[in-house]
Amino acid sequence: MACNHHRLCLSRSFGSSIASLSSPLLPSRLSLCSRTLASTPLRLSSLSVSAACFTWDDVVRISDSQHSSRLSDDLQGFFEKIRVCNRGLEKQSDFLPFVIEDQTVGCIHKGFFDDHLKRFSNVFIFTQDNSHIMLHPVLRTPSERTKAVGDVVKCLGEEVIPGIRKELYPVASCFGAPVFFSLERAAAPYFGIKAYGVHMNGYTERNRQKCLWIGKRSQVKPTYPGMLDHLVAGGLPHGIACKENLMKECEEEAGIPRSISERAISVGAVAYGDIDGYRYKRDVLFCYDLKLPEDFIPENQDGEVESFRCIPVTHVADVIRRTHFFKSNCSLVIIDFLFRHGYIGPDSLGYLELLKSLRSGDCS
Repeated sequence: MACNHHRLCLSRSFGSSIASLSSPLLPSRLSLCSRTLASTPLRLSSLSVSAACFTWDDVVRISDSQHSSRLSDDLQGFFEKIRVCNRGLEKQSDFLPFVIEDQTVGCIHKGFFDDHLKRFSNVFIFTQDNSHIMLHPVLRTPSERTKAVGDVVKCLGEEVIPGIRKELYPVASCFGAPVFFSLERAAAPYFGIKAYGVHMNGYTERNRQKCLWIGKRSQVKPTYPGMLDHLVAGGLPHGIACKENLMKECEEEAGIPRSISERAISVGAVAYGDIDGYRYKRDVLFCYDLKLPEDFIPENQDGEVESFRCIPVTHVADVIRRTHFFKSNCSLVIIDFLFRHGYIGPDSLGYLELLKSLRSGDCS
């Protein structure tokens, strides 16, 4: 990614604990990207940093202990990250239920239907009272529906539905329910389909403190290029179980052998809903923890991760609170990790509200 940089010299020293874990040694300047990106600008004191134009050097400086406060002192940065994942919900009335066999499987923006779907009257129809949208009754089987809706998505193309990747998501009323058809992953938010994923906190212990392995996404990825991410995470496609999908992602994204990844522990889920124009993103993320050997070093296998660093959990938390460097939904999973591992306790102001907000979406 080409960026025009200007540099701001910071006189403060690094937090030595991160520097010791994320070699090589880091230079003494913070690079700032001046080009405006689609991602949310960051506000850090008087600095404004575009989320995708940062380096590991910047991550270290953001978590400089001279600026850090105890997690229990200020949860507002965490609340902000949850709000980022739950935008626009006051506009739910702009969407109509998408119903198949009397089961609501999604929701479609009225404008999206009028502008793009209405002309495909052999696939999508309104009910007589215009209260919801259905598939044409001639489409009776999952395979017929998958092909018909897939043809519509292909016809609309990248101009309407960007990021098409030929990966199918199951369409059902809730997790584990019968699948009515399969839908291109990139199209899921345009049909308000609930999507599921697996996110894994890969952690270890160094110098008597817990550390998280963090990945930095490749700059050539079509979504969230260059941003921080979990060691392992991925969407849950049709026809594969959660744990099996996680172990597959472990191999592809971090080179973790199955002899290690099979030890990953399922620890719950987070959920959120985000409305952006015609898109209604309704996601549930199944969370896993995996304690890794202290000497384990991840190696990306699929080209989607630029690099990894092992960073103390408290420093990762501070980066989440003070920046938008992380892919937004990763923040929710790591905040959940902070609760479960005792970094955020019940005496913190806003504890219960923050805990509840991690499942603001439809967790079904």
